Amino acid sequence: MNLIKPKKLQQGDTIGILATAGAVEEKENVLRAKKFFEAKGFKVVLSDNLFDEFRYLAGTDEQKIGAIHKFFSNPDIDAIICIRGGYGAIRLIKKLNYELIRNNPKIFCGYSDISALSAMFLKKSNLMTYWGPLAQSDFGVENPNDFTINSFFKAVTSNELIYTPAKNKVYNKGEAKGILWGGNLATIVSLCGQDFIPDDDFIFFAEDLNETAYKIDKMMTQLMNIEQFTKYVKGIVLGDFLDMDNEQWLDQLFIEIGKKLNIPVIGGFKITHSVEKITLPYGADAILTPEELKLIY
Repeated sequence: MNLIKPKKLQQGDTIGILATAGAVEEKENVLRAKKFFEAKGFKVVLSDNLFDEFRYLAGTDEQKIGAIHKFFSNPDIDAIICIRGGYGAIRLIKKLNYELIRNNPKIFCGYSDISALSAMFLKKSNLMTYWGPLAQSDFGVENPNDFTINSFFKAVTSNELIYTPAKNKVYNKGEAKGILWGGNLATIVSLCGQDFIPDDDFIFFAEDLNETAYKIDKMMTQLMNIEQFTKYVKGIVLGDFLDMDNEQWLDQLFIEIGKKLNIPVIGGFKITHSVEKITLPYGADAILTPEELKLIY
């Protein structure tokens, strides 16, 4: 893959805060996020649809597509931070101008539902993005988490990262290399039927929220039923699966998957919907061992 890497973030750059998924729930958080970045020495632009509502969405698909294209085509915007996840990104993937995005690379960051956009930007535009904090729930809260904030700024200003698991969860030992790809498990699975899986060896990372063990089993099985997934997956990195019903069943599932695919499966990373999260360069070269995840980009 001829990976396109956006330029690193520098003080004085302009950050665009973009709504691509669910409607904004906490408008005061948006204003706090704006003030947060301005206090750090950045200029901030809000997308036109930021406070729009169309049912549970941040405006219509056309409004969101227009906002995405406007931000990517604007040479004055250096980085894009998504406002929130929820739902809505997969409604956009057939309508996006991936050539425009490819020709105007810039930092793009978000998690949860935003995983659909990161996956498609990598597949269709070769653009490296960032799995990381959102404006509403991370940068815009009254007391942003220091670990999360520091991880974000380190990721968008560095060329190499090393993350170690917060918990010792080695489901299947081994070492692997490949590009980093994945995200929120339910969102990635929602892309099935599209051309969305990389054509290169990859390390798959995953997390989720409010999913039962059998549903996580079903989603992982759905991916493993895809020939291209099993051909190119060389390792699995797991974050948190919050508010699920049976951790013992989940552990057994990941042990089973590791043995079935004969690849390392390492958990315990702070890839999570929780307040304390790492930022990951999506598409970067990854080296996975039981001790660490090394990312080079």
